[in-house]
Amino acid sequence: MTTATRERLYELLPAIYRIRDAEGGEALHALLTIMGDELARIEDDIAGLYDDWFIETCAEWVVPYIGDLLGVRGLHQLTEVDGFSQRAYVANTLRYRRRKGTAPVLEQLARDVTGWPARAVEFFERLAMTQHLNHVRLHSPATASLRQAVNLELTGGALETVNHTAEVRNIVPGRGRYNIPNVGLFLWRLQPYFIQGVTPQPVADPPDGRYRFSPLGNDIPLFNRPRTETEIVHLAEEPDLPGMLRRRALYDDLEALRLGEATQKPVASAYLDASPALQVLVPDAQGKLTPIPAAEMLVCHLEEIPGEVDWRRPPTTKEYAGQTLPLQVAVDPHNGRIAFPTGVVPTDLAVSYTYGFPADIGGGPYTRLETLAFDAGAGIFSATVAQRSGGDHTQLADAIAAWAGATEPAGVITILDSATYAETLLIAMTAGRSLVIQAADGQRPLLRLQDAGGAAQALIVTGADGDRTALTLNGLWIEGGVSVQTGSLELLRVLHCTLVPGWRVDADGMALLPAQPSILAIGPNPDFRLELARSICGALHLAADSDGLTASDSIIDAFDSANVAYAAHNGTHAGPPATFSRCTVHGEVRARQFDLISESIILGRALAERRQVGCSRFSFLGEGSRAPRRHRCQPDLALAAYADARDKEIDDLTAAEQRMVTLTVTPTFTTMRFGRPAYMQLSASCPAAITSGAEDGGEMGAFHLVQQAQRLANLRNALEEYLRVGLEAGVLFGD
Repeated sequence: MTTATRERLYELLPAIYRIRDAEGGEALHALLTIMGDELARIEDDIAGLYDDWFIETCAEWVVPYIGDLLGVRGLHQLTEVDGFSQRAYVANTLRYRRRKGTAPVLEQLARDVTGWPARAVEFFERLAMTQHLNHVRLHSPATASLRQAVNLELTGGALETVNHTAEVRNIVPGRGRYNIPNVGLFLWRLQPYFIQGVTPQPVADPPDGRYRFSPLGNDIPLFNRPRTETEIVHLAEEPDLPGMLRRRALYDDLEALRLGEATQKPVASAYLDASPALQVLVPDAQGKLTPIPAAEMLVCHLEEIPGEVDWRRPPTTKEYAGQTLPLQVAVDPHNGRIAFPTGVVPTDLAVSYTYGFPADIGGGPYTRLETLAFDAGAGIFSATVAQRSGGDHTQLADAIAAWAGATEPAGVITILDSATYAETLLIAMTAGRSLVIQAADGQRPLLRLQDAGGAAQALIVTGADGDRTALTLNGLWIEGGVSVQTGSLELLRVLHCTLVPGWRVDADGMALLPAQPSILAIGPNPDFRLELARSICGALHLAADSDGLTASDSIIDAFDSANVAYAAHNGTHAGPPATFSRCTVHGEVRARQFDLISESIILGRALAERRQVGCSRFSFLGEGSRAPRRHRCQPDLALAAYADARDKEIDDLTAAEQRMVTLTVTPTFTTMRFGRPAYMQLSASCPAAITSGAEDGGEMGAFHLVQQAQRLANLRNALEEYLRVGLEAGVLFGD
């Protein structure tokens, strides 16, 4: 509310009254200011009521009411999905109805009600059939051309062009596809994350011109940054979807770009134009990092040359329409590799690229504003770190040393970029002090913890008196664990972080140090407490006498169900009390007591010494678990139903029967290998007891916040109105 609004009534008074009011202490001024405030609130309310007439400008709570006027069916509120609203669904209702039953409308409908990118496919178009001479479809031959490698790569997906013989299986459960009444709605569950200014990992030491996009040094597939579709009648094409970049598609795109440049007929790149999916940045003549032009990048399969350890290297030039065009670098989007021509090693290098992941968990370039520390008062030490420029320090260790020498009780250190910091870190805590080490919003720096010789090491927290001390890590990738020494820390918060399981990984993503816990709190440490939220880590070993663990929306990976994922600091005995809420744990958890296990997946035994305390609810617990009292947990629920159907008690079932029933409700995953895009994502064939077994009908585990079950329910409800009579729709996953 502006000062002019508050003073408006007073300014309307004749000047003589204002003069007398000033002489009398401005009591009238104060009264009219209060009245002006109320008048301004009334005017704001009237303006808001006008805005609420229109779906584009109305308040969020008004959207269902406008939808009700149009007879729009209500949707599940996806409260955990950032930015999701029914506004688009209601706003597009008239356009849906005008084009009811067409493929573009079904595609847009799927996108609006699920929040996922979508592609609609009419499978009768993919049927191999005899064509009428009055309607010859030259673009749709019955047999596939083996010369068209691009089309063959797309076979079986949403964008395929190869035709099939008819099948009669039902498409609704996702079994059948190619039949006259079938329509497939492909949804992309993996979200694209674009990260800038990453330090790529060189393959050799010293660097020889070969790098991997991933700062961890593992092969990763690169993803597309989808274009924004502006018309409802447009069917999504490959550049409009957040799928993995294909070598051939990107190669053809850049070849067309170079040919257009050589023939003076410029064309735009579908993948590397205004919002490039990837960039390779090298120093220019002034030493400033500058992206290599798309026309000077070559896409190819960077593989090892048979009989050698080197990769194939790109040429420095290539002929197009009689012209010689320069090439600076080769990129392999399938494996996330970079190669410069033989003998070329840049003095500095950074990359920007898009990767895929199911949700905002672990370190990532997504918005974390609500968790960042911004206070910079007199009692707070504040410093920034950036590797190249713009920060108070270029090394994190220097910022920590500056905080250690300061007098303020609280400190906030913010890393401003997504570079790699290879350092030895030691944090010495003293009573009453706290420290926050956080990545700036949209950044994802990597801390490579190592000793002077380059060997993997942990971030060491030490101190003689840890009373009222706290350390918060937010938005970081950490290669190496965190080691809390005896009595040095009272509270460790790990928010939106990825502590690489096994500390470091090889090119295939396999852990190099699988026995090393991600967080180790050495006992005795009676006041220590660990809070883990929206993070990915390896095993947790905490002092048995500590206050314990509170974990939520996190992945804890010990690589095998028989390995210990949570225990005392010696790695074998029962750990302190623990709470797991919406977590996926790959390993065995041992605790003195579980205060709560809720909507979690424990892929190993959950062993509690005290089962009279706490509760296990809406969770999957591995075979042989000894957990506190259970409420609607699996496989107990399935075993009880099986026994009731046979008029038996669970204990009367044979071991073979129990094993069979347990397997029918055991979670299955797209992949369980760290570093893969769909890491720990429940597979499309995962039992419904898991995908809809949470309290709200959602899935158990770390990706409960995706609300997949509610998204799919929204789509099925909406399809009843917009699907033509006689058609059947199946929901399929494109990732």
